[in-house]
Amino acid sequence: MQTISDKIYFNKQSVRLRGVDFFDVCAIFECGQAFRFDKVEGSAHAVEYGGVAHGRYISLAQDGDEIIIYGADEADFYNIWRGYFALDADMAAIRRDILAHSDAPRLSYAAEVGRGIRILRQDAWEALCSFIISQNNNIPRIKSLIRALCERLGEPIDASDMLSHGARATEYTFPTPETICAAGVDVLRELKTGFRAKYIYDAARRVCDGRISFSEIYAAPTAEASKMLEEISGVGPKVAACTLLFGFGKLDAFPVDVWIRRVIEKYGFDPAALGDFAGLAQQYLFYAEREESK
Repeated sequence: MQTISDKIYFNKQSVRLRGVDFFDVCAIFECGQAFRFDKVEGSAHAVEYGGVAHGRYISLAQDGDEIIIYGADEADFYNIWRGYFALDADMAAIRRDILAHSDAPRLSYAAEVGRGIRILRQDAWEALCSFIISQNNNIPRIKSLIRALCERLGEPIDASDMLSHGARATEYTFPTPETICAAGVDVLRELKTGFRAKYIYDAARRVCDGRISFSEIYAAPTAEASKMLEEISGVGPKVAACTLLFGFGKLDAFPVDVWIRRVIEKYGFDPAALGDFAGLAQQYLFYAEREESK
């Protein structure tokens, strides 16, 4: 089974992979799963996105079936980025499984439109906060709020060697639950998070005092894990499902927002019937519907 290209080249500043299939940098970062990556304007590549994840600034560029990760070396690739970008996943087998659960033409069509989407394996705490912030918000504002939160409460990252890949000289990590608890809800309100401030603070408090255990959520079945997250003020089924899908790697989690509700009503999909990879099917359906709306 081949899950990653046999042709991988490393140097001190980048990792280059050739022959990567089912991978579309633009689709991955424009499907609403992550909020800290932005398109690098003026890139030398066909497409490039840069941003912060796991405390590092990196950029991901693509030319055809060639992927370049800038700001990473061989150890980083195997320890962080191969997993983060799901480059160890057998996407052909996953897609076969999804399509075996439904013969609906719309799903086949959506799977082709979104064929390059991979579910990023994001930090669980960052995913939880990000999707709390996402409530009743559009993507540009979500990104703006998260950036302000990181600049105020995160730790600085020296990214001066990545200026040509979209970085600012100083970038910032995502703040820890402990940092947010120490800052307090008033600081969160100052950052214009609005009604979400008390929800972010409640999430941080529950993580800090052990009422929310990420290890227990990882180990629990998806339905049970969702109920654990829903104990947090302001976290309902949709935010919980997004957090589980993008932050805990539970690929059967199926977030239902306005777009997906529209798809379900229009095409009659039953999320429970889509199998172990329903979350990726959701991303295909979401991405195809949104692309058509453009």
